[in-house]
Amino acid sequence: MYVIIVYDVNVSRVNKVKKFLRQHLNWVQNSVFEGEVTNAELERIKDGLLNIIDENEDSIIIYKLKSKPSREIYGIEKNPIDDII
Repeated sequence: MYVIIVYDVNVSRVNKVKKFLRQHLNWVQNSVFEGEVTNAELERIKDGLLNIIDENEDSIIIYKLKSKPSREIYGIEKNPIDDII
């Protein structure tokens, strides 16, 4: 499945969340990651994030899609993701 993860966390945890997600997904924009994962990988990502964040203060949203979405980019693309065939 393809996932998009967006987050809004306390500044004291931003780098930990970003570093963790970079190990699993592609960085797209500030506080936005996306990529193809298995169900097991998604569970590991969720467990890892729950160990980092404070659920009373932080927010993470995970969008699950059946296939890679098409997207249009206007302006600067912060981290181009090239499809490798």
